[in-house]
Amino acid sequence: MVLLCYFKYTMRGLSIGSLSRKRFSKVLRESGETIVPQEVSKILGMTKQSSSLLLSYWNKQGWVRRVQRGLYIPIPLEADSRDISVEDPSLVAMRLFSPCYIGGWSATGYWDMTEQLFNTVLVMTVKRPNNRNPIIDGMKFKLKSVSKDKLFGLKIVWRGQSKIKVSDPSRTVADMLMDPQLGGGIRPVRDVFQNYLMSEDRDIKLLIRYCRRLKNGTVFKRLGLLLEMDAPEEKKAIKICKDNLSQGYSKLSSVLKCPKIITKWKLYVPKSWVEDFKE
Repeated sequence: MVLLCYFKYTMRGLSIGSLSRKRFSKVLRESGETIVPQEVSKILGMTKQSSSLLLSYWNKQGWVRRVQRGLYIPIPLEADSRDISVEDPSLVAMRLFSPCYIGGWSATGYWDMTEQLFNTVLVMTVKRPNNRNPIIDGMKFKLKSVSKDKLFGLKIVWRGQSKIKVSDPSRTVADMLMDPQLGGGIRPVRDVFQNYLMSEDRDIKLLIRYCRRLKNGTVFKRLGLLLEMDAPEEKKAIKICKDNLSQGYSKLSSVLKCPKIITKWKLYVPKSWVEDFKE
């Protein structure tokens, strides 16, 4: 009833269908792959409550599909059913978890630094949600909280009219050195690092700057070890890592058994890593 009254008030001589289609077309032109009430409100110059009512109406008409409360996706006119999904789940992440960026294993896919496939989107967000492993409309997300001052080293990737913030290659590596689980574990992280070294995105100076901004001494322990193993020619970067080690010993991996010690880098490591590393 409220919805009907709203449309009667705003029609001004137009039929509900005609007015709605004009508004819907305008929203589609300016919104992108996903639609939220706040954006509709801004585009059409109406209150958030009115835009929510309008989206509810469009949902009933079959023009959009509700993904979850406050988030909709448009249904193409040629679609045979409402059973459609978002082309890139990262678009949903940008809507629901901002300020945020796509990082870790999910970012490696954007920069072709791994052939490994992950069915969960890793989101680095300023928010501190109760559920850090939400499943939304069948899409799986892993949420990792970061402070606002850690929102650096990001690039914009466009999906149609929508933009996604993704950690750039060097920042992606830095994040995974800080927490190897963001890359699926230290072994996949080393594979990513080796691909990074062979890519056009290799920028050791930038990587060092990012590591400094993370303010985590363990990052330099892991980076120094990997550089000596995979890029021993980077002598200046290796020295910088050595000069920035934190006190005490750290584990190369938080999930693997690390019974051996590499004294130079103050790291507890798995046995296999000692065999690869020559002090």
